[in-house]
Amino acid sequence: QVQLVESGGGLVQPGGSLRLSCAASRIIFSIYAMGWYRQAPGKPRELVAVISSGASTNYADSVKGRFTISRDNAKNTVYLQMNSLKPEDTAVYYCNANNRMTTTNYWGQGTQVTVSS
Repeated sequence: QVQLVESGGGLVQPGGSLRLSCAASRIIFSIYAMGWYRQAPGKPRELVAVISSGASTNYADSVKGRFTISRDNAKNTVYLQMNSLKPEDTAVYYCNANNRMTTTNYWGQGTQVTVSS
């Protein structure tokens, strides 16, 4: 069974930083586009950042210049470095693995990020 396990969430003050990790197992990690999504209470889930199998990246406008997505195919892990955090970044962050050719899509269980003083 495919597993995506997120870690690194927590409570941080505004302006602070966190790094999220998502470790994947039982998939051919290198062929998957990996993404980070988030969902705040009462709001729909939204894309934060995505990195393709070829390491091309795309970001939501709200996080450009503050967040960086990266991947380590040798470790089957995708990261989200979050800097200059704002209270509006508070949400549950989910890891996603997607492959269009095989039409497979997987989600992690989510990790809570809370930005508050």
